[in-house]
This record gives sequence, structure tokens and C-alpha cells, in this order.
Amino acid sequence: MSRVLGAALLGVDGAAVEVEVRISSQLPRTDIVGLADAAVRESAARVRAAIGSGGLRFPDRRVTVNLAPAHLRKSDPSLDLPIAAAVLAASEQLPPEALAGVGLVGELALDGRLRPVRGALALCLALRDAGCAQVLVPAGNAGEAAFAPGVEVYPAESLRDVLDHLGGESRLARAACPRTPGGTSTCPDLSDVRGQAAAKRALEVACAGGHAVLLWGAPGCGKTMLARRLPGLLPPLDLEESLEVTRIHGAAGRLSEALPIVWERPFRAPHHTASPAGLLGGGSPPRPGEVSLAHKGVLFLDELPEFERRCLESLRQVLEERRIAIARARMTCVFPAEIQLVAAANPCPCGWRASGARDCRCDDAAVARYAGRVSGPLLDRFDLQLELRSVAWSELDAPCAGPESPAARDRVAAARARQTLRGGRGCRVNAEIPDALLDAAVGATPEARALLGRAVERLGLSARAARRTLRVARSIADLAGELRTGAPAVAEALSYRGRLPPKT
Repeated sequence: MSRVLGAALLGVDGAAVEVEVRISSQLPRTDIVGLADAAVRESAARVRAAIGSGGLRFPDRRVTVNLAPAHLRKSDPSLDLPIAAAVLAASEQLPPEALAGVGLVGELALDGRLRPVRGALALCLALRDAGCAQVLVPAGNAGEAAFAPGVEVYPAESLRDVLDHLGGESRLARAACPRTPGGTSTCPDLSDVRGQAAAKRALEVACAGGHAVLLWGAPGCGKTMLARRLPGLLPPLDLEESLEVTRIHGAAGRLSEALPIVWERPFRAPHHTASPAGLLGGGSPPRPGEVSLAHKGVLFLDELPEFERRCLESLRQVLEERRIAIARARMTCVFPAEIQLVAAANPCPCGWRASGARDCRCDDAAVARYAGRVSGPLLDRFDLQLELRSVAWSELDAPCAGPESPAARDRVAAARARQTLRGGRGCRVNAEIPDALLDAAVGATPEARALLGRAVERLGLSARAARRTLRVARSIADLAGELRTGAPAVAEALSYRGRLPPKT
């Protein structure tokens, strides 16, 4: 008998797996039990070949491998290395005491090389929590795994290197954390966009409070340009946020040796043909979708009405709960989804309705059908809805002007710092203020509340829209450094409640 600790990936989290091996005097056969998927059951062939390639002997007897706990489905080839080590320990080719306090992660090639695996950071964290003082990983995962705090990470090229390290014949070098990249953000600058001063201001307000934004207007008016500059307005990721984002991207298999950790706010722009599973996550085993890959960053939905209705309606719960729960028969995976949502849409199928640049070819019925693809409840969750007009040539031909991204980012960071000091049930930004604390957090003046009341009656705003308007007004006041939310802030917030399509 022998035991060694490995880890398996469940969604974006790791789970420690105890690999038990028993060798008995029966006919040669290898059994892997413990709710193992095909990729894990096939590891028997890989382990046998890798052990033989390393000049060692695979037991010519009955080998039973148990993966505990048995109720968790294991689907990762990352268990190859711990299975191989446990087999060698059970056959007395490796001292069993050498495996104490050691976690092993890695996929084996037939010649004994170690191949990188998905989610190395999450797996190392799971092994750390299980009591491992050191974790051995493939060399290709060294940069990602080195950021796991509280555990020593040793990268290895092959099974032979792992055995030499455990047997004391040679010592692997401990993985070093890659340097934090210096310099400025690589995001395009806001000043590159000519004109659209009102839209730039609205994006700054949205970033300050974490509000969802809908931009609509004729083709070529700058919707996509503005959206792609949104990550540059957000404060940089701190180390904790960077590790959280890296864990998600690692679980999705989107990291590389050249880029082992995510330092900048992610920007995801899925195509409008994306399926619900591609957008929200899913599959077998479940993997994060585009929404979770945009965690702590920006999710841009271009051509919003062209997305499948199921995809759009599923975003309503995501915007409220800031997470995604994928339920399956044997497991439930929770993917984080704290996103800055920005969407773009045309006012009609041809795109030129009320633009003044070209004649619209769409009749009223076509416009109504197009606008009806985005439901009212979903529109209500966009705190800022802006109409963008085409920019005149005089502005396009003028030098770049307007706010630059670094200056706007500093103002956004200062506004968010005020929100952090104000606090309240752990909400980071104004968009997350719970209804029970809204009045106290907003601190609206009597004039501001009276103005909002008149707007609700005249514009027919829903109760949700009114509350969201208060949150936007609080963000405007935070940008201005005001302690209370006044009538001017509410008036500006109300100006961002435009509706699609425009009236003619």
C-alpha cells in the first residue's frame, strides 16, 4: 500500500485527491476506481509506459488505484504523476516516507516527460490547504504555480527528475515568481476617440461605480472604439485580484509559459453567435465561459440584439448576483462573474434610423421587432443608456483632445477609494449597494429626491430603474468628491436613461 496527494480541477477550483495504490498477488491488471473519467482511466497506459521509459519496473501483478474522495468526479490527466509515484512507492522502488507532505501534479508523456496541465495555480492552492509543504509541477506550469502563496513549488521536466528529487539524489530548483511587468497599460487611450465628449464622461461614471453601459447609434459613430478603451479607465489589478483572474484563465487553459499570470484587466468580446454554454460556461467537465473570463474586467457585447434570447436573459441574474452557478447531476460549479458590462447596438436593422446621415430602409414593424429582441427587464439593468451621434468632420479632422486614460483612471480610482471607505456589507462599488443600505449610502438631498420623484412619474421609470439612477448619481458625486448626492448629480444620472430605439 502507498498513498500520495494529487489534485483535480472542479470548475475553477482545485480539490485535493488522495491517491491510494495497493499491489496484490493476482493476475496482472490495473484498476482505477473513484469516479474517474476516461482521461483518468487511460492514465494506466501512460503511467506504465512512462515508468518503463525511466528505467524502472511497473509491477507485474494486480494494481488497484483508488482516488478519494470517491464522490468527486475526476477528469484531469494531472493525476498521472501522483499515480505513478504511488505505484513506485507501493512496489518499493521509491521510499514511501519521501511522499510525506508532498503534492504532485502533472500529465505524463509516454517517454516520461511532464506535460503542463490546466489550472496549476488552483491545484497548488488545493494541495496547500490539504497540508502539503511542497508541490511538484511540470516545468511548463512553473510561472503560474509559483504565485501560490504559502507553499514551495518545484518544477520538473520529467518523471525521472521527480524521482531523483524525492529520493534525494538531486534537488530541483524552487520556482521563482515572474516579475510584475512595469510601465503603463497597453490599453488604447481614450483621447484617441475624436468627439463624443458626453460618451467619454459616461464611461468614466460607469467605471467609477461599476455600472453597466449600453451604447447605441449608427454604424461608425465610435461605439466599439469607446468600449475597447474601457479597461484603461479601471484601476489596475492588485495581487489578490490578479491571482483570482489567473485562476480562472488557468482553469480555461488560456495561460502560457510566456504569459503565466494575468496582470491587466481582461477584455472579452464574444461574437453574437456564442451559445449559452460558451457565454456562461458549461461542458463536461464544466469550464468557465466568456462572462467568467471577463471577471474583474470588461465584457463587451457588440450587436446586442443579435445575441440569442436565452443568452441575453441569462445575463439578468449574472448582473444581480455577480456569479454563475452551473448545476450538473453530480456537481455544481460556481464561477465568479464580477464584470463591467458594456453593450452596443444599432437603432434598427439597417442601422441608420434617425441618424441624419442616410435614409433608414426599415419600417416601423421591423424596428419594433429588432428592439424587442432585448427585453425590458434586461434594458432596466443597464444603468447608463446613451445615444451616440455621428461625429462631424470638423471634430474628426481636429487634433486628439479630451480626457486621457491615465487622468481618467486616477479620478476613477479616487472615486472607488471613497466607496471603499464608505463600505457596507462588503460592496466594492456603488452598483453593488444593497437596497437596504441604499438611502444611507447615497445620502441624497431633499432637492435630489424631489427631482427623482418627478422623473419617475413623468418618464414612467420602474422601481429598479429609480434605484439604479440613485446609484449612478452617487458615483457622479464620488467623482466630484461630494459627501452628499445633490440634484445636479441626479439630473446627470437621469440623462443617461435613454431608450432604444430613438423616436423620430
